[in-house]
Amino acid sequence: MGTAGLLGPAGVRALAAALGVTPTKTLGQNFLHDPNTVRRIVRTAALRPDDVVLEVGPGLGSLTLGLLDAAAHVTAVEVDPVLAAALPKTVAERAADRADRLAVLAADALRLPGVPGPQPTALVANLPYNVAVPVVLHLLQVLPTLRTGLVMVQAEVAERLAAPPGSRTYGVPSVKAAWYASVRRAGAVPRAVFWPVPNVDSGLVALTRRDPLPGADRAEVFAVVDAAFAQRRKTLRAALASWAGSPAAAEQLLRAAGVDPGLRGEALDVAAYARIAAAVSRTG
Repeated sequence: MGTAGLLGPAGVRALAAALGVTPTKTLGQNFLHDPNTVRRIVRTAALRPDDVVLEVGPGLGSLTLGLLDAAAHVTAVEVDPVLAAALPKTVAERAADRADRLAVLAADALRLPGVPGPQPTALVANLPYNVAVPVVLHLLQVLPTLRTGLVMVQAEVAERLAAPPGSRTYGVPSVKAAWYASVRRAGAVPRAVFWPVPNVDSGLVALTRRDPLPGADRAEVFAVVDAAFAQRRKTLRAALASWAGSPAAAEQLLRAAGVDPGLRGEALDVAAYARIAAAVSRTG
């Protein structure tokens, strides 16, 4: 990918000024302004020429311009109506030969029931820190065509999403993301590549969709996960007592699933949670 058309620091500030846009904390707006980081994200996403990319929060279009150079189509979802309206014009001015590959949805990604047009195969996005985990989980749920993902999130969120069982940062986001995909860290991103400069560094998280685990319903599995981590310092026998009806019932279900009732929730991988949820239908 070349540098032609990509937005640098001066271009980002000039575009924001022309639109009368002031970044807001409410929307988690920190605009990416480093072409090298854009190229790195697109390269790490390993997009295929026929990929349809879903980009959430394109902002002023820094990453959008890079994605249009690598994919067949980009659907950009932007909650800020001013930015959503401006993005097609920015792309037309800076990447006229690729402007027909772009569709813009002025919408809240957390409330999307789906997207029109070609169905997305890859999620690539710089996600606002305050909604990163809910957005990732929601999109993986409602868009089963998503095959891969590369999201830039707060470094701490990246650690939680990709944490393995037994680690300090392993928790509800880790297990729920693992239900849909294999998840790994894909690099760090310094805060200096954003305007305004955030108070934290960012990280890249790569996701690869996997087949659903057999024998368990997603909602039932997630209910078990929520119960287990609501009291994460307790053993599963105690933590799942309310969910199962009693400590004895929780122990029965855990043993039916082949799980030691004396373990804590942080010790279990997503497959173990799926076995616990499946045990409900077998014993009920």
